[in-house]
This record gives sequence, structure tokens and C-alpha cells, in this order.
Amino acid sequence: MRVLHVIGEMGTGGAESLVVEMVRRGRERGWESGIASAGGSREEELVGASLAQVHRVPLSRRRPGGLIAAVAATRRALVVHEPDVVVAHNVSATATTVAATRTVRRRPPVVTVFHGVAEADYRLSARLLSRLPDAAVAVSAAVADRLVAAGMRQRPRVIRNAVSTPVLPSRDDARRALGLPADARVALCAARLVPQKRHDVLLDAWDRVGAGAILLLAGSGPLQDQVTRRAARVGGTVRVLGARSDVPLLLAAADVAVLASDWEGLPVFVLEAMAAGRPVVATDVDGLREVLGGGGGRLVPPRDPAALGRALVELLDDPVLRDVESASARDVIERHYAPEVMMDQYASVLDEVLVERKNLAGVSSS
Repeated sequence: MRVLHVIGEMGTGGAESLVVEMVRRGRERGWESGIASAGGSREEELVGASLAQVHRVPLSRRRPGGLIAAVAATRRALVVHEPDVVVAHNVSATATTVAATRTVRRRPPVVTVFHGVAEADYRLSARLLSRLPDAAVAVSAAVADRLVAAGMRQRPRVIRNAVSTPVLPSRDDARRALGLPADARVALCAARLVPQKRHDVLLDAWDRVGAGAILLLAGSGPLQDQVTRRAARVGGTVRVLGARSDVPLLLAAADVAVLASDWEGLPVFVLEAMAAGRPVVATDVDGLREVLGGGGGRLVPPRDPAALGRALVELLDDPVLRDVESASARDVIERHYAPEVMMDQYASVLDEVLVERKNLAGVSSS
């Protein structure tokens, strides 16, 4: 099967991590994968391992001229890669892809993977996903429920994101490599520096954690300067690391992971942290509630620095409690977020749309 993934860019976000997982595991199933995107470090990782062909598609940024250029570039990717099926990640990539498929002679079916949007954008997303793709997948049940509540005609298939268990260096080796004290309490947040992730709330919470703790912020984005300035004024130690491709090293050095988002579909960083046995402190929203509801950390109300700070202190200060939640986190991943189960489900969806397209072609020819 020839599969083309269309995604805005291939940086360090959760959607990008899913593409990497699907490409790597798809190769084991005989899939020939391509990626159409604006590029990024995760794309370079796959190209370096000869796992995927890449096709450059500029970000449209919702401008008419940008959309036209993105559609034209996606059309070129379709012509060159000749996919049997296209997997478009999120609504913008879906709209671009569907427009491009209408300009080629051999139109492949399009499957959308919906990773979540802000609450105000669900109604438009539901309307577009009811009409544009041949099939839609939501990365969590909470996201699927929101789409239905917003008016989506048919509930999308739920396929939870999944991750391979990361291979970590030892805690001591990781801390030496990062220049961290062996006895420090360390929390890690790996997330794009964008409004959704609420680094402002996290930094306000960190002010309450106290001396002797270090917060690592990994990620880049439009708020980088703002976050860096705010981090310099926080009472505790904060290291703004920028974009990183060595999350396993960071996880090995950390005691807990943290995410203060206003909304989430199902963030891969949280799954990676839990698979590595790192308890997670996160806001009680959508996909985060779904994954942490069975244990593995603490859920706190969104936009509540005091509650977030208390939960961080609770886990950072109690190694016995961390061990309990660490075991629970690993158990949740093993039982519910296995990569092979995820890939079986995606394979089923892709097979279904291909069979449906073949049957439609047979009907039209007769």
C-alpha cells in the first residue's frame, strides 16, 4: 500500500510524532510512505533512515494565496507519490488535500486524523469533516464526542495515539549530559510555545514549587521570547531549552512530566512520559482526562496555578508516591496504548476506504 501523509509541518508536536510512528511501523507492514509538509526535524529523522519520500508543501496560514500554493504543491505530491490512500492530519491539511485530489485523474481516498482544536473551532471542524474526507479518525473518545456535539453527522472512528516505549539512558548519565544536579527535583514540559499550552500558567505554578527544583521547557514557537522573559522572573529555576529532538534524554533526567494546556486531543508527549515511567501532572481536559483517569499522575483544573503547583510539589517531594504512579503510568500505556493495536486499527480504516472506493468504481463503470 502506498500511503501519503499530509501535515502542516514535521516539528516536534504530537501529530508529527504520530506520523513518525505510523511511517516506521507501516514499513513493517509493507507500506510505502510519503510525507507532504512544510518540513521539520521529524521529517529529517525519517529521511535519514530512508523510511519515507518527502514532498514540500508550504503552510497556507489560511490566506487565499497561501491556500492556492499549498493545493498546487499537494497536487504535485499526489502525482509523484501516486498514493493508494492519503492520511491528512487535522482540518486544514484535509481541506488542502481534498481540493488537490479533485485536480488529479486518479483520486485517492482521504482519511482525516483529527487531533483536536480549540473549543470555538469545533463547529466548523465538525461541518467540514462531515463533508470532505472519505473517513475520519479522532485520537480520543473525548475529541470524538466533541465533534458529534458540534454537529458532525457520523461519529468518527476513535483510534488512540500510541507510542513505542522509549529507550532511556540512566538518570545519572542524563543529568550529567544536561548539567543537572544529581539530587535536584526536575520537571519536564515538552510542548510547542503556543497559547494553547499555557506556559504562563505553568510558570505561575512553578513560582510556588520552591527552591531546589528545576523546570525544563523543551519546545519552540511564537511565544518563545515571551516565555523566556517570564521564566527569568520565576522564583524557581527554569531552563528554556528550545526545540529538542532528544526527548528520551530529557525524560530520563526528569522526575515528573507536566502539561498545563487549555485543551488537548491526546498529546504524545504525555504518552511518552508515561511509557517511560514518569508520572504526569496535567490539566483536566479532554484527552488528558481520558489517559490519566486510570492513574499515572495527577489531574488539576485548567488555568489554576495554585492547584498545578500543589500537585507538582506532591509528586516532586515524595519519591514513594512517584514510584506508585510510575508503575501505574506504565500499566496504563501497556493496556490501552499499544502501537500494534493502533496500527491494526488504522490498517482496518485504510482497507475499508479502499474497498469502498473500489466498489464505487465498479458501480460507476457498470
